[in-house]
Formats: sequence, C-alpha cells, structure tokens
Amino acid sequence: MDPNSTYSSPLVSRYASKEMSENFSNNTRFSTWRKLWINLAKAEKQLGLEGISDLAIEQMENNVYNIDYEVAQEEEKKRRHDVMAHVYTFGLVAPEAAGIIHLGATSCYVTDNGDLIIYRNALDMIIKKLVWTISDLAKFAKEYRALPTLGFTHFQPAQLTTVGKRATLWLQELLMDLRNIERARDDLKFRGVKGTTGTQASFMQLFHGNHEKVEELDQLVSELSGFSSSYPVAGQTYSRKVDVDMLSPLASFGATAHRIATDIRLLAHMKEIEEPFEKDQIGSSAMAYKRNPMRSERVCSLSRHLMTLIGNVLQTASVQWLERTLDDSANRRITIPEAFLTADIVLSTLQNIFSGLVVYPMVIDRNIKQELPFMATENIIMAMVEKGGSRQDCHEEIRVLSHQAARVVKEEGKQNDLIERIRSSSYFAPIIADLPKLLDPSTFIGRAPEQVDTFLEKHVDVALAKYSQTLEAKTEAQVNV
Repeated sequence: MDPNSTYSSPLVSRYASKEMSENFSNNTRFSTWRKLWINLAKAEKQLGLEGISDLAIEQMENNVYNIDYEVAQEEEKKRRHDVMAHVYTFGLVAPEAAGIIHLGATSCYVTDNGDLIIYRNALDMIIKKLVWTISDLAKFAKEYRALPTLGFTHFQPAQLTTVGKRATLWLQELLMDLRNIERARDDLKFRGVKGTTGTQASFMQLFHGNHEKVEELDQLVSELSGFSSSYPVAGQTYSRKVDVDMLSPLASFGATAHRIATDIRLLAHMKEIEEPFEKDQIGSSAMAYKRNPMRSERVCSLSRHLMTLIGNVLQTASVQWLERTLDDSANRRITIPEAFLTADIVLSTLQNIFSGLVVYPMVIDRNIKQELPFMATENIIMAMVEKGGSRQDCHEEIRVLSHQAARVVKEEGKQNDLIERIRSSSYFAPIIADLPKLLDPSTFIGRAPEQVDTFLEKHVDVALAKYSQTLEAKTEAQVNV
C-alpha cells in the first residue's frame, strides 16, 4: 500500500526522533515479548521445571528478531488474540520451544512487562535529552549573566534584570522536571510473574505448591529482565496508577516548555532575542522579511497536546474494575507512546533553540532607555537629597516632569525625554554631572549576575554532575554532525 494514501501520525513521520520512534515500534514491542518468554523459560528451567531443553532456549534466542508479521497477522485474525498469535509465530521458528513458550503466564506477562521495559527505555531517552537541554541553557545563562534587560511583570516594564537571570527562571523549572522524571523512572518496577489475576495460581501448580520457588521465579525473571524488583501485588495488570505517576512529570514538563517558548515568542516580538534562523529558511510565503519564531510555536503547539494526555491515564486508572478491565488497552496504545514521542520532539526543539539563541544587546539597550528614566527617578531624588534638597520638593518636581514625558511618549509617539527635561531644569543642576552614573543600567540589576553564578554552581552543576558521560556523548554527537 502506498504510504501516502493512508494517515500517518505526524509524531512519527514529521517530528519525533528515530530513536524514540523505534522504541515504540512493532519490532521493539514483539522482540521484547520474545525476550520475556526466554527469561521465563530460563528461570523456570533454573528452578527445576522439567521439559525445557537447552535447545529450546537456544532456538528462541536465535530468533528474537526473526518475526514473520504476515503469519502473526493471519493468526491474530483467526484467534482474535495478539499474544497467542505471537506465541504461535515464535513457535514456528523455535519448534523445540513451541510447547513451553508462555508456560504458566497470562497475556499481561508480556504486554505489561514489555510495556514497562519500553517505558523505562523511553524515560532514559527523555532524561538524556533533558540533561542536554539544561546544559545548553546553562551555557546561555552564564554567557549573559550580567547583560541588563527590562524585567516585566504583567508584561509591563518593571525593574531591570539580566538576560542570564531570566534564563535561570527557565532552568529552575527544567531542573524540577528532571527531578520528577528521574523519580518516575527510578520508581518503575516490573509486573513480574503474577499469573492471570495476580494470585500466581498457575505457577503454584507448575511448582506443585512450592511458595518459595514461585517467589524466587518472580524475582529471577525480574532480574533477568533488568529490574531489581517487581510490584508486590497486582491484579491481571500492574496498577494503572503507575501510568499516572509516569505521565504526570511529562505533562508537567509540557507546561514548562510551553512557558519558556512563550517567553521567547514575546521576546522575539520585541526583537530582543530570536531563535535560530537558518540561511535558506522562509518565515512567510507572502512577507519575505519575516522571521517567525516557528520552533517556539511548535514547542507550544506540541506541549499543549502533551499536557492534555494526562487526563486519559487518570481516567483509565479510575475505571479499572476489580482485577482488570480491557477498556484500558486501546487507550494506552495511543496515549502513552504519544506522550513520549511528543516530549521527545519538544525536547529536541528546545535544545535546538537554546543552542542557537540570538541576543540583540543594542535593541535591549534601546528598550531599557525608553523605561529607565522613569525607574531612575527614586535614585535621582535620593541624589538630590544628598546634595541638600528636600525630598518632598524634589518628588513634586520630578512628578511633573515625568507626567510631561509620559504624555509625549503616549500621545505624540515620541521618545522618552524625561532626562532631557531634568537636564534643562535649573532645580536639578546639583546632580546633572551625576546623571550618567545614576542612569547606568548595571546599577539597577541588583545581585542578578551573582545569583546566576550561585544557581549554576550549586544547583545546575550539582544536578548534572552524575550525567558526565551523557554530556560527553552529546559533545561527541555534535562533533560528528
């Protein structure tokens, strides 16, 4: 079938990385099932279960990736059961194991355990990209630690801050996301070998009522599958609350990403900061001069989708009747992969933005000069008082001049001329020589540069310290591009 004649999810065809797309592919899913069947057979054999030969295990191991999808699809049409279709398909290429594949297990042995393996791999990928993203933004914050810029509250000009200090506000939220995603990853356990309704009854039968061996089987299969432990109890599935705990930090990251990208879009409108713009990139089909913040817009667009997906897993977790109900299945097949694919591309896009942000100091300085005269009035008043003036008289003088300047700006569309008015006023003659110092933007930024330094050293560097190899891999990847 022509791939262009049917719908294809843009998350895969247009956005997400090859790495994340492959993690949720059929090849990964069904080869993981086969590895789980091998681990089960190995553990059962090790614990003394008869009828599992070395040849059977060898044949299974030699055919992990030899998946005949046509056979599996035909069998699933017949049986209406995907797991049994793949048991049958695996048995065709591992005939010595055909009778023992899936021995004692329920479908959720491979579906749930397989999902948990895939989800943990996906979380590792997300953490890696988040670490890279934080590292790039930290470099930006350090470079612009002391560059004064207008601060905004209510998107109205407020006291000055620095470009680097503003970046630490973004960084702090990304560090929270890293902490939350790390916690979700480390909290993931294995469903293990729990049987049809979680009672392990089938394995009790296989091991003739030996509780110790059944417990040992659960632990051994978990370890063979890369988990130190399994959830202590389960119904037919692992608790769907696990999915809530896993997607919540991804949704929260979506909120962070949306906020950061929105800030960049606002700053781009002011022409203070722009995202990277490639040499041959087109901003508008009609307006050739435009440099639209399309990367930041994409981050906002996809982040909105990411934030909505948590509602699905919350609702799914809330309606799991008794030991399980199957209305979770179709929903989870869509929701959870989409959450990871979306988070993946949002991170890749943010990293691209942070690694090439363009700052325009002259525009920033021009915008400061439009507002700084008003902000400097208190400094001017205090300087006049030091020269022997009356605070009340000075306040009234500067109030009148400020209102005149504001009217010129708002009603006539002219530049802020408050400083020129002050220079022309004989009242302010005692401090005219001090005006350059009183209007120096660097004197209005408080401890912003030092706050950046402290934050990077005590928080960002500490959080990234254990990821030295991940950061080295990023550097190597950049060199090899």
